[in-house]
Amino acid sequence: MSALLQVSGVRQAFSRSGGNELLVLDGVDLTLNEGEIVGLLGRSGSGKSSLLRIIAGLADPLSGNVSYMDHPVSGPAQGIAMVFQSFALFPWLTVLENVQIGLEAMHVAPDEIRRRAIAAIDLIGLDGYESAYPRELSGGMRQRVGFARALVVHPNILLMDEPFSALDVLTAETLRTDFLDLWSEGQLPIKSVILVTHNIEEAVLMCDRVLVFSTNPGRIASEIKVTLRQPRNRLDPSFRSLVDQIYSEMTKRPSGVPASTRPERFPGVGIGSVLPRVSVTLFAGLLEEVAGDAYKGKADLPLIAQALHMEIDELFPTADMLQMLRLAEVGDGDIRLTEHGFAFANADTDDRKRIFARQLLAYVPLVAHIRRVLDERPSHAAPKSRFLDELEDYMDETSADETLKAVISWGRYGEVYAYDDDTGVISLENPV
Repeated sequence: MSALLQVSGVRQAFSRSGGNELLVLDGVDLTLNEGEIVGLLGRSGSGKSSLLRIIAGLADPLSGNVSYMDHPVSGPAQGIAMVFQSFALFPWLTVLENVQIGLEAMHVAPDEIRRRAIAAIDLIGLDGYESAYPRELSGGMRQRVGFARALVVHPNILLMDEPFSALDVLTAETLRTDFLDLWSEGQLPIKSVILVTHNIEEAVLMCDRVLVFSTNPGRIASEIKVTLRQPRNRLDPSFRSLVDQIYSEMTKRPSGVPASTRPERFPGVGIGSVLPRVSVTLFAGLLEEVAGDAYKGKADLPLIAQALHMEIDELFPTADMLQMLRLAEVGDGDIRLTEHGFAFANADTDDRKRIFARQLLAYVPLVAHIRRVLDERPSHAAPKSRFLDELEDYMDETSADETLKAVISWGRYGEVYAYDDDTGVISLENPV
């Protein structure tokens, strides 16, 4: 039996200022067979959502191709539907009208449109809300409308782009469970699902296969099969083992390369590197937790994530920052504090600032560059725009702005320099 979907050698890039391109996806191959839920798991910026848009026919790849039921996808394909993170409902339409809109675009007969829309609304648990408007619904109910709208066209493939991430924990769990129940009972008019997520437990809970993406650019780094029977229990040792395995895959060191010679493990190398906006409070809290009596300097990332209620899009950037500053080492699913990390965790406020400033200047070239420019100027001050223009030679405007905001925040905490938000000027408070 041929695959429902075949993705072959897909590459995607976006233009950025200066005429350069940012490579987002590189050489992605994916096969989707009937009767399976496949998860795309990775950090933000790994190209998961970009790949989903290419599969849906909403974007064209730079190279490579996508075929659905042996036909090339060159635009929105009938038989492939999508559920978005942001609900994407029309606020001026009722629930029934929002669900019907896809069928209207397909020129289905009016009686059939109404019959199928009501059936989809009933299936997804919104019976009685047909005449309600989105503003009258909770977040979970709005996302149910999104599911009904996707399912009403009876697609073979349902694409889900982080459909539960905008919901509170309890609502997300309820909707996730209801979806899995309908899927297991064969009540959904779909043959297969691709789920984009950054939640490792969600991937293990829902998927038959999990494709782990690397970043910069996005590639499929590994595939993990999940053979646990539904319904799955998060406390089952086999479930926890799979979660641990995925954490290890996402933090795995390149084979044969010593940790001390792995510059790619430190995302702050180079002035032109995109840096995560991690708050000092967050990384200090993670350091304190790992340094505490429960872990004594070395912790399993899944346990830390559970203890601090952190998902990977929060945990991994924070761990990356600690590693970048040589305050911790991350690998194989664990985080281990360095001597400097222990010193920071056990220091008072003033000593923490001194340690932080020293590590920033030593290991974040952009911070050292800003400080050097300020030292050399007679005024010991420079507009933020001066550094923003430099960064835009390496990255897009949004990434440049986020990166500069990150190093401004860190520099202020370490008292490496000061910043006036009203004037947009970075300066030395006490120039020597």
